Amino acid sequence: MVAARSSSHSSESVEWIICLDKRPAERSGEDVDIILARLKNVKAFERFPPTLLQQICLCGFYEVLEKGITLYRQGDIGTSWYAVLSGSLDVKVSQTSSYQDAVTICTLGIGTAFGESILDNTPRHATIVTREFSELLRIEQREFRSLWERHHQCMAGLLAPPYGVMESGCSGDTMPDKENISNNSFVSVSKHQNKKSHIENQAKSPLKCLSQVPSEKMLRAGKILRNAILSGAPHMIRDRKYHLKTYRQCCVGTELVDWQIQQSSCIHSRVQAVGLWQVLLEEGVLNHVDQELSFQDKYLFYRFLDDEQEDAPLPGEAERKESQEELQDTLLLLSQMGPDAHMRMILRKHPSERTADDLEIIYEELLHIKALSHLSTTVKRELAGVLIFESHAKAGTVLFNQGEEGTSWYIILKGSVNVVIYGKGVVCTLHEGDDFGKLALVNDAPRAASIVLREDNCHFLTVDKEDFNRILRDVEANTVRLKEHGQDVLVLEKSLSSSRTSGHGASSSHYKYKVMSGTPEKILEHLLEMMRSDSQFTESDSALDDFVLTHCVFIPNSQLCPVLMAHYHAEALQGSEQEKRDYTLNNKRRVIRLVMQWAAVHGDHLQDEDASVAFLEEFVTAVSNDVKAVPALRDQLTELERNLKRNSDDARVSKKKHKVLLRQFSMGDEKLQKRQPIKSNDEILLKVYCCDHTYTTIRVPVDASVREVVGAVADKLGSAEDLLLVSLSSAGEKVIFKPNDVSVFSTLTINGRLFACRRDQLDSLTPLPEQEGSSTGPLASFELMSSKDVAYHMTSYDWELFHCVHELELLYHTFGRQNLKKTTVNLDLFLRRFNEIQFWVITEMCLCSQLSKRVQLLKKFIKIAAHCKEYRNLNAFFAVIMGLSNPAVCRLSQTWEKLPSKFKRFYGEFENLMDPSRNHRAYRLTVAKLEPPIIPFMPLLIKDMTFTHEGNRTFIDYLVNFEKMRMIANTLKIVRYCRSQAFSSDSTQASKNHPEVRTYVRQFKVIDNQRTLSQLSHGLEPRRS
Repeated sequence: MVAARSSSHSSESVEWIICLDKRPAERSGEDVDIILARLKNVKAFERFPPTLLQQICLCGFYEVLEKGITLYRQGDIGTSWYAVLSGSLDVKVSQTSSYQDAVTICTLGIGTAFGESILDNTPRHATIVTREFSELLRIEQREFRSLWERHHQCMAGLLAPPYGVMESGCSGDTMPDKENISNNSFVSVSKHQNKKSHIENQAKSPLKCLSQVPSEKMLRAGKILRNAILSGAPHMIRDRKYHLKTYRQCCVGTELVDWQIQQSSCIHSRVQAVGLWQVLLEEGVLNHVDQELSFQDKYLFYRFLDDEQEDAPLPGEAERKESQEELQDTLLLLSQMGPDAHMRMILRKHPSERTADDLEIIYEELLHIKALSHLSTTVKRELAGVLIFESHAKAGTVLFNQGEEGTSWYIILKGSVNVVIYGKGVVCTLHEGDDFGKLALVNDAPRAASIVLREDNCHFLTVDKEDFNRILRDVEANTVRLKEHGQDVLVLEKSLSSSRTSGHGASSSHYKYKVMSGTPEKILEHLLEMMRSDSQFTESDSALDDFVLTHCVFIPNSQLCPVLMAHYHAEALQGSEQEKRDYTLNNKRRVIRLVMQWAAVHGDHLQDEDASVAFLEEFVTAVSNDVKAVPALRDQLTELERNLKRNSDDARVSKKKHKVLLRQFSMGDEKLQKRQPIKSNDEILLKVYCCDHTYTTIRVPVDASVREVVGAVADKLGSAEDLLLVSLSSAGEKVIFKPNDVSVFSTLTINGRLFACRRDQLDSLTPLPEQEGSSTGPLASFELMSSKDVAYHMTSYDWELFHCVHELELLYHTFGRQNLKKTTVNLDLFLRRFNEIQFWVITEMCLCSQLSKRVQLLKKFIKIAAHCKEYRNLNAFFAVIMGLSNPAVCRLSQTWEKLPSKFKRFYGEFENLMDPSRNHRAYRLTVAKLEPPIIPFMPLLIKDMTFTHEGNRTFIDYLVNFEKMRMIANTLKIVRYCRSQAFSSDSTQASKNHPEVRTYVRQFKVIDNQRTLSQLSHGLEPRRS
């Protein structure tokens, strides 16, 4: 189950650990379901069948290790096999078997597995040390051998040789010499002479299709599409003449695209349809008459595989009917595979043949590849023009051998490879998103290891050595460094401007300079100099917008305000009097515009900071004084005063409104009021419970620290003892808060409560009865509510919550609110709403005892999801569908079996939109077509922010990495875009007065204990033997 998390701890994340910590013999069916729900999301197990996963749930153990712990050493005899659930571990190898001279060969990340030497008791060939706090799944030797004996075919891809792909080639866990790597157990492809010959070899490939043997699934898909065409549009498949030659039983590319768009609502564009036909072309189920390997939306001839034979039979009546029934499911399957096929088709083109649209699609793909996350936008765009697609069908293929000259840099697009060192064997495995081969190009040194495919059908992006070095040279040649006292203070990247005004060569005016890094002061100085003084804030000033959005990471307001004031008062030191006056005027205009932009982004939040309020007052006074001498500033002064007055008024109104919103976080009637943004200095009434379930109510600021909350509780209780503040979930999981944590109440789980107790009382804490949640089935009134009404009022409430989230809260959440001394209360509430909707769906399904009513309820939730999507409430849409995919719901096979096929198809389309592959590409393509207002899938925006933050350093050589700030700001601007239009009431829905629906959707009663939900589910439909 995917849950939006506002803290690192949640009841779901702890529940499965408790189950896994039990002895295997003591684990119940519910325990196994809870563990299974977690392990299904582990990359290492994604291809395992349910039966194997269940056995792993029964025999696996949970291990948690702090940073710097040695799991085992090189030369040890192993006792267990491991899979990485979170964190990362370094693989260290020593040439002398001495730990002191061990070097780190690679790092194992989430989803990797290691330790298979236990199958034959060979010594460990590397030392494994935790790089950070890590969680592992451990399986002991006896159980692992038993699993291997029964499931070695599906586990082979997970293990390193010799147990996986190279059984015939070796007998041990190591590869003794170079001859072993060159024997017939492997197919070597490391001898590409250069990029040109490699591309030409691909173009001249004699293969009729990219997949020699079509899969059964694709053969069936091709047959269904052919039969459907022959049933509804038989004229599309016929003999065709072109240049005096007859092509038998062919279709035209443009007609196939037209037909496919007409058949399915899940196909939104011609480009998407091309991708679907490309899937069949790659499989050989559809073929171009001249064996071209790319499907094109042109007047080109294509033939189905069945029509390759003479007198291909026409489908009978039963076949036609069957194909019509299966058509939508087939199109849905192909639409899931289409984007990847389209990407491969573009990457197979020669770089010189790629269009601007092709390059943009490749660039979008590169944004989400882990190995490239630290590269600048310019380098990624350069790479989009030179990357080559390379695929290899067979496990055991050697990409290159240790000691060979490096000719390419590789990025894994799909599959995994083993890194093999002579005399050491397999030292680690690299997965999708990892890269290799770069060091040999950078250092112009021989390959340090051999790379062997670990599984069939691996895809790579490669960069030729010549292109790689050219890009590096270009980056350095186009880098401008400003130094002070021998140290870099500003690094700019030079590139050609798109708006060239003359044809007299490339003068400096034809270049634009983009900030890459620098000191905060120098970045600001440069951006102000580049700002146009004759217009309002424009696209050319987007870098200043990025600075305003992200500056609190590297220069807080308390330091920024004096710098802005100094810039405002700056004067020219040389030039004529007129030039000095012009400089002063333009400089002041720029700073005034920047201050207005800064105040607009921060809004009334600035009123919470004394230093910012004092600065604004001083700044307005300074501008007022200057207007007397420089009348040209008068218009800007009027606008400045108007904007600041609006912020000040908003702050006062907000403060008054919050006097009646003190109990924001309870389940009372105040939830029915229109939501207002919560400020850090607002006050809140909190119930804090004791061990005996009595409670005390305290009144504290929203940004109160745990130390302050505990102090207030101790004063109320008259206790002098040292108390802990603890979050207690409905499942009994406890999280002890640190004294410096702030706004902890907003991080509670849905039914979580705050407790204060002594350390020796921790074990005696038990959940309150009210934390169990709802105990009755769906309300009769809910069954009568219109699905569209429910979705509308959900969207209306969700929009209120989303509108309260300040865009900067995502920044505070990513970089740590403790670090920035900021709160993220509104964001926490919105994320909690996501979880609340999920658990509402699961709760209602698991409390519905009658099968017939449960089927109706399932239909209702699918319709609610459809309406949420229609209202562009993608956050609620995802929450509803993820609720239905929870193990407690998806295991209700009797219920799903009775669901009408139309609703199964809808649900399948929705699952396709939620497909996380290629970094949620299906979702991103859908959102790109929507106009605001949009309520986005917030957990994915959080993931994007985290990906950028963790993949890029904030400071490079003590300079601010402004390229990282630019990427962070781009994500924040998505939130801004989604809210650029106000949510307008659906007139047909708003005109209906539905107070009971409005009340219902704002006060969901849910069970958030996964164990309880699993028990209820098993009570409804016991496990089939």
